[in-house]
Amino acid sequence: MRLFFPIEKFFKRRAPRVALLICADILSLLAAFTLAVWAQAQLSHMEYNLFFLLNGNSQLLPLQVFLYCLTYIVAYTVLGLYNSVWSVSGLDEAMRALAAVAVSFILTLGINLFFGNEGKTILTLAAFWAGALLFISRFGYRVLRRLAVFGETRSRRGRKPLLIVGAGFFGTYVKGQIEHGEESRHFVVAAFVDDDPNKRNLRINGVKVYGSIADIPKIVSERGIEEIIVAIHNASNARLAEILEICSATRCRVRTLPALSELGDREPTIRDIRETKIEDLLFRAQVELDTQKISDYIAHKSVLITGGGGSIGSEIARQAAKFYPARLVLFDIYENTTYELFCELKRTYPWLNVQVRIGSVRDTDRLRAVCEECKPQLVIHAAAHKHVPLMEESPAEAVKNNVIGTLNVLRAARDANVSRFVQLSTDKAVNPANVMGASKRVTELMVQAFAAQTDMECMTVRFGNVLGSHGSVVPLFEKQIRAGGPVLVTHPDIERYFMTIPEAAQLVLQAGTLGNSGSTYVLDMGRPVRIMDLAEKVIRFHGYVPRADMPIEIMGLRPGEKMYEELLLDEEADKMETTAHGRIFRAQPADLEAESFWANVDALLRAAEGGDDVRTLLRALVPSYTYNGNAMPATEEEAG
Repeated sequence: MRLFFPIEKFFKRRAPRVALLICADILSLLAAFTLAVWAQAQLSHMEYNLFFLLNGNSQLLPLQVFLYCLTYIVAYTVLGLYNSVWSVSGLDEAMRALAAVAVSFILTLGINLFFGNEGKTILTLAAFWAGALLFISRFGYRVLRRLAVFGETRSRRGRKPLLIVGAGFFGTYVKGQIEHGEESRHFVVAAFVDDDPNKRNLRINGVKVYGSIADIPKIVSERGIEEIIVAIHNASNARLAEILEICSATRCRVRTLPALSELGDREPTIRDIRETKIEDLLFRAQVELDTQKISDYIAHKSVLITGGGGSIGSEIARQAAKFYPARLVLFDIYENTTYELFCELKRTYPWLNVQVRIGSVRDTDRLRAVCEECKPQLVIHAAAHKHVPLMEESPAEAVKNNVIGTLNVLRAARDANVSRFVQLSTDKAVNPANVMGASKRVTELMVQAFAAQTDMECMTVRFGNVLGSHGSVVPLFEKQIRAGGPVLVTHPDIERYFMTIPEAAQLVLQAGTLGNSGSTYVLDMGRPVRIMDLAEKVIRFHGYVPRADMPIEIMGLRPGEKMYEELLLDEEADKMETTAHGRIFRAQPADLEAESFWANVDALLRAAEGGDDVRTLLRALVPSYTYNGNAMPATEEEAG
């Protein structure tokens, strides 16, 4: 707490206001002194006689009163009482005022004794009254303003009642920010809830804690709540998901804080509060990162991300930017999202040397030119075709983009002396039932083969579905809900693994630190989610009752679609290794005969370029690949 300040400069800039406060304080001090003398007379059962109580020396009286007032004013000035904005004052200002009165009392007592006068009782009483009047003069405005706000709250009918979940420090902070900010015109804090039984029925700045989190539906109904803010910043992801599900079931608008991984080490502020997303309701364990190891291979390095404008590639770029790369190059064929990401990164990290290079991973010359120009030391390969139904309809294109594109990036990186190459893969590469999965399994084997042939550290990171990525199931469900339904589910029992975009990006960067060249790292995806349960959760999240307000239709499995996805091949599961990071596992490399593997790859590439059926050649490279051969029309909904 800063006590001292340049007094001359302060008085020069705020003289009228300071003069007014000093005059008010002098009047308060004189009133306090008079009240103290009167109280002493009453206590001594004497006649109220100011001169008698001060040893009867009327000549010293003016000097004593002058020194008394001067001492207090000087102490008030030095301790900063004229340097505060009392309309928004708080505990710091209250402590400062208390300290000023205490110091003034000690000084006046010493001065009085120096002149050989008595009157300790009067000075003690005067200090008490001076402190009381000081607090009234400084905090009286706050009290009156609070009463005015309370009256306005009860009289105005245009504002929406708001419930704050969490009556701790942050909940109190949120209430203050709402009442003193722009939102005060639209909302009034009507209730708190908190699971701490000691806070039950208490009032937080005038607002009652009505119950626990389990009582939210009842409180919303009884108090007419229209909006809920979850102001708990230290809850586990599992508990937060439970709270948000309770809140969402009330059909109120719900706002909350981002995950702890998004906040980092800093404390949240009112600006961090955002709309709740469906991803928040799906419990995912908190990602714990070894940031030092990530920094060691990203900091001051040139980093190239293919597919940098996509859902995963863009989040990897955001996460990598935090580790001070010397250069961050976004390589993508689609310029719109890539340009938006470029602008976002420049705004968030003004110091960052971020560059955009437009091009396709199918274009060998373009890749080589970019690598020669940017000289990357780390390449993260996220570019791929990923939509299963669309790739079933166009299998040669899946091979061209996923297989040929990956081979082009590997060769360009090798020729540019890249130190580390990290490729993103999918759980659909395990015992694939579709062209997309089979093509990604081929790329996993290619990375393994390259690791054996070059000094470049090459690795693959395999994970499942990502919530909120382009064309994924949650945005598709939400689009169907906005259109009035029905919500289409392929099968009532189909299950998928899910993780959030930030979680996937963070674990990809962490896997890149493990450094066993040729390895396939598998991310811990947690428990699989039943798609029917997910659909019902999304429907409730948007304020509807599944099947009653919003119909659900079963459309049947699409070609290439499996009931259950897998993360490990049978031979990998038997020899899976744990790594230093608890949520990343290492699958044992497959036995690979390089000469026949590359011969089959060449045959596959020729077939794709010639427009021939590539499924048979994919089967030669991936024996676990199965397909039913059925064609299918790829509608917009099925593309999800």
